[in-house]
Amino acid sequence: MKLYYSPTSPYVRKVTVLALETGLDAKIERLVSPTTPIDQNPDVAKANPVAKVPTLVTADGLHLFDSRVICEYLDTLHDKPKFFPASGPERWNALRQQALGDGLLDAALLARYEGFLRPEDKRWSDWSDGQMKKVHGALAEIDAIANGLGDRVDIGTVTLACALGYMDFRYAGIGWRQKYAKAASFADRLFARPSFKATIPPA
Repeated sequence: MKLYYSPTSPYVRKVTVLALETGLDAKIERLVSPTTPIDQNPDVAKANPVAKVPTLVTADGLHLFDSRVICEYLDTLHDKPKFFPASGPERWNALRQQALGDGLLDAALLARYEGFLRPEDKRWSDWSDGQMKKVHGALAEIDAIANGLGDRVDIGTVTLACALGYMDFRYAGIGWRQKYAKAASFADRLFARPSFKATIPPA
């Protein structure tokens, strides 16, 4: 299998953490493929019509994209405890937490693009403020549920931890750890795992 990826992408980190936790990492060739919304990587664009990472090319040539789809596919390829519970409340809780983490990331990335990629004279502060309200709403929800997450490792908790890792990476200066201390404590429990230590984004 081949994975088009950027080492700074939190969505890619979801995939690589799952691969490391399940023993699939050795079966995946990683192809560093930096891309942005305004500067597409041509190799990624050939493999994925929306030119985003992560994109996975399977052993039989199927092209999969979106971290949620890739993670669920990889979860069918191993015999260890599954990241996606099969049914019942456990499944819906895990998927809800995945959606919460992805929603935090979506808003945080949009706010960063507005302030980092858009020319200064075209930036819209109301847009950035609106995205950051979503970020804080997601952080407050993670903080509220953090004590109940324990040390569980599934697609929900991994996505939440990857989202909080992105907050450390790009938004450490807003003081989120101090305001949402229970969420930070939860994240640190997962960050102690080898899979998270191996996927820390480069500075």
